[in-house]
Amino acid sequence: MKKFLLGVGLGYVLGAKAGRGRYEQIVRTYRRLADHPMVQGAAGVARAKVEEQFGRGRGA
Repeated sequence: MKKFLLGVGLGYVLGAKAGRGRYEQIVRTYRRLADHPMVQGAAGVARAKVEEQFGRGRGA
């Protein structure tokens, strides 16, 4: 998760320096990756592991 957040922050900073067009390109690439079935599957597995480890919500 730390690497992901670092990547998002780095993308934002580089995009801001490069201008609006580059920022929009980074956003499009992020969305395309985030919507990819393999990424969605990995996110589902990670979510299940977290719920298994820590329970589902505060009421669990």
